[in-house]
Order: sequence, then structure tokens, then C-alpha cells
Amino acid sequence: MDQSLAAPRESRGYANGVLVILFLVYVLNFLDRQILAILAEDIKADLGVSDADLGFLYGTAFAVFYATFGIPLGRLADAWNRTRLISIGLGFWSLMTALSGTARGFASLAACRFGVGIGESSASPAAISLLYDYYPPHLRTTVVAIYAGGVYIGLGCGLFLGGSILDAWAAWYPDTSLAPLGLKGWQVAFMAVGLPGILLALVVARIREPERGRYDGGSEAVKGSPFKEVLVSLGSMLPVINLALLHRNGASLTLVLVNVVAAILLALACWGLVAITGDVTQWVALSIGVFAAFSWSQSFLLRDPEVFHLLFRSPAMICLTISAAGIVFVGVAFAFWSVPLIQRSYDVASSQVGMVVGLSSAVSGFCGITFGGVLADRLRRKWIRGKLVVYLVAAVGAILLSTLFLTSHSLTMSYASLASLFFFTAMATGPAMATINDLNVPRGRATSYAFFTMVTTLIGTAIGPYLIGQISDVYTAAGNSPAEALRLAMTWCLMLPVAGFLFGIVAYIVLPRDEARVQSRMQVRAA
Repeated sequence: MDQSLAAPRESRGYANGVLVILFLVYVLNFLDRQILAILAEDIKADLGVSDADLGFLYGTAFAVFYATFGIPLGRLADAWNRTRLISIGLGFWSLMTALSGTARGFASLAACRFGVGIGESSASPAAISLLYDYYPPHLRTTVVAIYAGGVYIGLGCGLFLGGSILDAWAAWYPDTSLAPLGLKGWQVAFMAVGLPGILLALVVARIREPERGRYDGGSEAVKGSPFKEVLVSLGSMLPVINLALLHRNGASLTLVLVNVVAAILLALACWGLVAITGDVTQWVALSIGVFAAFSWSQSFLLRDPEVFHLLFRSPAMICLTISAAGIVFVGVAFAFWSVPLIQRSYDVASSQVGMVVGLSSAVSGFCGITFGGVLADRLRRKWIRGKLVVYLVAAVGAILLSTLFLTSHSLTMSYASLASLFFFTAMATGPAMATINDLNVPRGRATSYAFFTMVTTLIGTAIGPYLIGQISDVYTAAGNSPAEALRLAMTWCLMLPVAGFLFGIVAYIVLPRDEARVQSRMQVRAA
């Protein structure tokens, strides 16, 4: 760490101000990605894309770059000024969101989504690491939960603003050829939500950087240049370059061969999936993301074995990460496809579904994530597994409410069950995020969270929305109505959160041992 960045302990008021600013950053983080849900039907009609294409735009196009770049940027957050990193990332993804409004085809819109994914990957690892240094341990789950509440405010605002802009633009310009620059409503919506982030980035740049690990007995600095760490992390994900880096870091021949075999197996799997689905872009992009993650982990073992072992040899960490991917699937894929499903089933206006689902997401989600964080902190003081108790209860609630939403046959029940679903998926978020950070030393927290985000994003976001869209297209081709095809696809995909719940139980069982190992390492260093 650059010791010149260390600052005296700020007042609780200043820390709370930082929390508010980072909360707004996270609101924009999800507003910029979720607005695509309410714009999906208009984009589909205008660009002539399929449900699978929409799933790719919302999921894979964003998620692969978000997950892949999250690792080196998380590593940079562990070694460099975190406020500067968040500021730069926010400015970049806001610009790419605004540029999405200039898209004239599927390819250009996908390219902008790539950029949004890269920029947004810089925010949460650095933000949560910052909050851990602004607040003492007994408040951290509550604080992380409040920060993560930006997800649901962002989701809600994205749907509400997107729907309002679509209807207003259609009323002003029924003939879009007469609109300024011939812009469609969905293009205007992208521009309107992207530009404010550039201004907020200037505010973020003014936040003071606290001493790293100051509530945890200090933190050992990450060795080497921060930007060299980024380049090495990126290089470790690229074929050929990664082999050279492995060799330079003293990797055994076995480790190199494992890397080569993994690349070959992934290429074969990709070829098979392309042959089955005919979708080259989806599976090539996902294969690149998976290979990048695997190759990075090999290189990371050689460069920082302590953090690596705490990360990859912690059954609680691995099982909770896989578990959360299933719950993220519900929170992300269902949040995206629920809007088109309601529109197709009940023929409601974009402004209505955007307002109702958006506001219920914002209110219910924020209440759920705050309640989950406060309850988890209180239970954790009495019980080492307290956070995961809250997480597992929330996971069960999310699965049950997802089922109720899919079996509802009235618009009122659909809205009500969806609002309740948002509460439970949100309630699970804070305990999971805080537990992941509890399972590593201070200098590895941003990296741990980046790894957690990478896995949950690749499974829950990159695969989830696309998989539902692909299955929906199959059912539509078989003669089902668009609404019924989408409902059936979402029902089949409930298997993912059910599997996630089972992995969560394993994490619950092994948590005390893994947390004790982290505490012993920090006590040894402090001594």
C-alpha cells in the first residue's frame, strides 16, 4: 500500500457520507445494466433480435467482461488508491451506457455492453474494501447491506425511468423519423441514464483513502507495482502469454500441461455447444471468460500463495460462492425476464410495468437487504454461523416466491409475488458478501470479492438470462405462445437456485473452521 494515502480515522459522519456516495455509485451500477429489461421489447422489435440475443446482451455480453476484468481490477483495488479506481470506472461505464444510445445494430450495442461490463467491474471490490476500512467489524454486514441496497434502487429506477422515457418519447414523436437525429425511445433512455454518472465520478474522486486494514491490526502491502499487478493479471488470462508468465514464475511442467489441457477441453465444449445451439457468440464469449478465470487462478497461486490458499482452499468460500451464483440467477435472470413475461401475459404498457415492478424492486429490495444485514450482524455476535442462517432462510424464500410468481394467473398476484421475491433475494445479499470478505485477510479482500463476483456473474448473469432466452425460443418454435414459452423456460431454470441452496448448507457446516483459520493468520501477523 502507498502509505502516503493513509489518513487519520475520520468521524462516523464522514464515514456515513462515504457510504451514501458509494451507495449512489452502486445505484447507477445497476440502473445502467437493468434498464435493458424495460427496453428489451422495443430493442427486439427495432433491431430484429431473438430472446436468446436479448439474453446475451443483458447477460453474457456484460457478464463476461465484468467477471474477467473484475479480477485484475480487484487486484488493483488491493494495491492502489481505491477511490480513484472507482471514479475512473464510474466515468467509463457511464460513458459506455450513454453511447449505447447511438447503437444502430446488434453488434454496436453488444460492444457498448462490453464496455459497461469492464467499467462496472471496478466498483464493488474497491467499494467494499473501502467500507471495511471505514467501519469496525460489528457494523460491517449492516454497512455492506446498505451499500448493496443500491442494487434494488438501481433496478427499480432503471425500470421506472426506462418505461417513462419510452412512453413519453412515443407520445412526443409517434413518427420517430421526425424525432431529433431519428432517435428511438430506447436510445434516448440509454443516454439519459448514462450521463449523470460522469458527474458523480468527479465527486467520488474527492473521497479520502483510509489506511488499509486499520480495524484489523493493519495490512501487509501487496508486493510490486499496482499497475504491474494488473498487467500480470490480464496477461495470465491470455493464451500463450499466460504460459510465458507461468514459466517465469517457476511453474512446474505439470501446471503448464494442466493449463493447455484445460484450454483444449474448453474449446471442445465450446464447439459442441455451438453445434447444438448454433449460437457462436454466446459460447465463445463464455468459454473465454471461464478460461481466463482458470488461467488467472494458476498464476495467482505462484504470485500470492497466502491469499490464494485462503481463497481456493476454503470450502466455505467455494461453496458459498457457488451457492450465491444460484441465488444471483434468481435476482438477475428473473428480474430481467419478469418484465417481458408480464408484458406478454397481460399486455400492459411499458410505463405501468416499469413503475410497478421498478418501485416494488426499489422498496422491497432495499428493505430486504437492510433487514438481512442488520439481522445478520446481530445473530453473528451470538453465533458464528449467524450470517449464513439469514442467507439460507432468504434463499428458501427466494425459491418459493419464484415458484409462486411463475404459477400466478393474475396481474395482481404476479406483482405481489415479484415484490416479495425481491425482498428475499435482497435479504440474502448482505450476509453472503460480508461472509466472503470475512474469509480472507485485509489485503486479499478485494481480490476475494472479485473472485466471488466473477463466479456468480459467469453462472448467474452470463448463463442465466441467455439460458432462459434460449429455452424460450425452443418452446416458441414448438408452437407455444411467447408468454407461455418464457414461463416454461423460467420454470425449468429454477433448478439453479435449488442447487445453490444445497451448496449453501455445506458452507454453513464448514464455516467455523475456515473463519478460525483466517483469524489465526491475522493474530500471528499482529503479534
